[in-house]
Amino acid sequence: MRRRPLTVEIDLDHGGRWTSLRTSDHPAVLAQPERPEPVEGRSDGMREWLWHRPVVATDRTSVRPGEAFVDAGGVEECFPTVAGRWDHGDVWSRPWQGTPTDASVAALGWQLRRRIEAEPTGLTVRYDLHGEPGHGVLHAMHGLYALSDEARVVVPGGTPLRVQDVSGDGAWRPGRWPDDGLDRCGPADGTARLAVVDTSSVRLVDGPDVLELSWRLDRGAGPVSLLLWRNLGGWPDGAPYRSIGVEPLLGAATDVDTAEPDQLARPDVDGRLEWSLRIRGYRHEA
Repeated sequence: MRRRPLTVEIDLDHGGRWTSLRTSDHPAVLAQPERPEPVEGRSDGMREWLWHRPVVATDRTSVRPGEAFVDAGGVEECFPTVAGRWDHGDVWSRPWQGTPTDASVAALGWQLRRRIEAEPTGLTVRYDLHGEPGHGVLHAMHGLYALSDEARVVVPGGTPLRVQDVSGDGAWRPGRWPDDGLDRCGPADGTARLAVVDTSSVRLVDGPDVLELSWRLDRGAGPVSLLLWRNLGGWPDGAPYRSIGVEPLLGAATDVDTAEPDQLARPDVDGRLEWSLRIRGYRHEA
């Protein structure tokens, strides 16, 4: 298995969104080009990892703070919550300041800074959040991935989790990985499930390509988890589509207002909360 460098493209004007995460000959962090190449059929032969929903691309670029979430794919930053009164948080719809490698945004009394380092061994993402000491928040790196029906999401077997049947009664229940097939991406079958998994690493395996993500809390207090969104055409009502979200999560819940106190991350006495993420790409070669 050979390690592959990764390149990421960032749209600072629209939520600091990641619009591309792909294997490349040389690692890089770039601004999104004015005319991005379609995800399908890349001319350079490299693997694009991010899923996109072109039908809403125009709506995504015209959104304003406080408006309803537009699910255009890529990677969105969801802070200070994922669900609830701010659907997908309050920073995804705001312009970010800085550069693709070092960007920041202010919202709801918080300052969020993100730094991305691209090296031959992969990407390192560092988050620095500054706000009220002890105030509980959630932060998800909300990535939607272009994964085939045969792709697998690899987490150690037996890992504790909580799962919600979004396409069913909406109730949460405890379980253990892989809990009736959460590890299999699969074709559209009319189901949609959301899981909070007690892990700090995950591997995506799709044919010969592998993407590894691992994350940790560096400053402050609280848990880290994996948020898995496995929508196989079971959401939304009336116009469902297939999408797979694999989301490193600072915290262990989706709604900051209904979470238990120990499910939230909290800044230290100086108001600082820091966490980091590593992303590595590999390819099996004959």
